[in-house]
Amino acid sequence: MLKIKNRTVVASLMLAVFGMVQLNAADVAVKSGEKIAFMGDSITQGGAKPGGYVRLVISGLEANGITTEAIPAGKSGHKSNQMLARLEKDALSKNPDWMTLSCGVNDVWHGKRGVSLEDYKKNITDIVDQCQSAGVKVMILTSTMIGEDAANPNNQKLAPYNAFLIELAKEKKCLLADLNAAMQAELKAAGPDRKDKMLTRDGVHMNPAGNQMMAVGVLKGFGLDDAQIKKAQESWAAAAE
Repeated sequence: MLKIKNRTVVASLMLAVFGMVQLNAADVAVKSGEKIAFMGDSITQGGAKPGGYVRLVISGLEANGITTEAIPAGKSGHKSNQMLARLEKDALSKNPDWMTLSCGVNDVWHGKRGVSLEDYKKNITDIVDQCQSAGVKVMILTSTMIGEDAANPNNQKLAPYNAFLIELAKEKKCLLADLNAAMQAELKAAGPDRKDKMLTRDGVHMNPAGNQMMAVGVLKGFGLDDAQIKKAQESWAAAAE
């Protein structure tokens, strides 16, 4: 009778543990078999190359048992108006389940050739609305920094663009990856003695550390917990050997 009782207890414990695993898997928004479009500018275009954040997101999900397909949709120099114009061709026509949207650096960085905050708001809102009308779930990425110095004029000008993205994500019930905050936090943690270019090659385009920072932000946005993030990072390190 004692043996049967112990087996019952063990079975109950296994069921409880299995239920916890299933719950954790269910907490991750993206599921196996889904397609993710990555809309953006040159940072996203570069992110689709080996070691780039797009590739790292896909491999990080796979390391956690979630097999997905990337639809790269980054184009160098593009701003919100250009992304809106090619949304159907480069993303929606490919029937993604998800789309990450990384837009804002060029809208600010290009100065007079950029996009005003009011026009940016209209363009981004239209992009999100078209995606949601097509049944595509959206993750909004805040724009990464323009130079690794939060106090410079470009980053000060970028701040209200990112504030809008955070509010829009709440309003439209989109997932959010606050990459600008993550980037600032990493730079601040490194302290004043950090090297000039810690996360970028040129102040804007990501180096390997920057691509990993972006990928971690996106994976966290999808709902991966710390243990799952660690598993993703271990897979990246193993692939780099």
